[in-house]
Amino acid sequence: MGYKVAIAGATGNVGREMLDILAERAFPVSEVVPLASQRSVGQEVSFGDKTLKVKALEHYDFSDTDICLMSAGGDVSKVWSPKIGAQGCVVIDNSSAWRYDADVPLIVPEVNADAVKGFTRKNIIANPNCSTAQLVVALKPLHDRFGIKRVVVSTYQSVSGAGKDGMDELFEQTKAVYSAGEPKQKKFTKRIAFNVIPHIDVFMEDGFTKEEWKMTAETKKILDPKIKLTATCVRVPVFIGHSEAVNIECEKPITADEAREVLRAAPGLLIVDKREPGGYITPHEAAGEDATYISRIREDITVENGLAFWCVSDNLRKGAALNAVQIAEVLINRGLIKPRAKAA
Repeated sequence: MGYKVAIAGATGNVGREMLDILAERAFPVSEVVPLASQRSVGQEVSFGDKTLKVKALEHYDFSDTDICLMSAGGDVSKVWSPKIGAQGCVVIDNSSAWRYDADVPLIVPEVNADAVKGFTRKNIIANPNCSTAQLVVALKPLHDRFGIKRVVVSTYQSVSGAGKDGMDELFEQTKAVYSAGEPKQKKFTKRIAFNVIPHIDVFMEDGFTKEEWKMTAETKKILDPKIKLTATCVRVPVFIGHSEAVNIECEKPITADEAREVLRAAPGLLIVDKREPGGYITPHEAAGEDATYISRIREDITVENGLAFWCVSDNLRKGAALNAVQIAEVLINRGLIKPRAKAA
């Protein structure tokens, strides 16, 4: 017997990716229901070889639905996730609305799958920030073996992290530059075409942005509260795929060869690390792929027990849609949820 799955925010970039991944991974569904706001009702989305019509989230009855993959934004999730959970449907939320709630597990299956059992408190599970998800997949095996004390990370985040409007703005600005037009700014604070912007989300009182704060808070919650982390998050003119330059300081001695061996054996990671031109992964190659890629592994001689590496992943997949589907798979594989008797 399959599971009835609703996708809230099905017309957005991540919602469509969720539909694709459910089909690709042959997720055991009995029915998939795409949901969105009232203005998107009747719009069509694809699920495998099927075409589905979007229904209104606000009028949908979740009493016979098993799982809701929520990708409709934080404001919508704050209102609707508790209501959906109260009807017995498990919400896996992609926004930041519930990540820091002590009663809501924040899950990356390769890192802290055991924590998923805490979902029963509110019937809500949080998906981490896209830049955090790929980072902790890489940090987990190194932390287990060498004990990470401190992380310094600089991100190179694609415009798809800002949604369809971000992708459209890069496309339109690039066209304008090539046609000697005037690039127009709407979504981003500065021109993104042929530029980089060291500003993602709002600024906080200490000078860090909220995106940078998220990486710190979420890494501590998912991996280890004792880890110290500082981040600089940068938007770059790439459509899909986040990259990160990562430096770690460990408690135990670590060599590049040892790190490479540990990372190669870890779930969710692929190592492409040849010390030659092109012997590394870029966002272009990672787009559409499920793995988190690690390249440029080398010892950081500026600190004791230091390591540096390059980390790349498709932010719409592992950073969002794939991770949410993997969480749902953990629930099913561990017998934590069963298909409910369907409402009459």
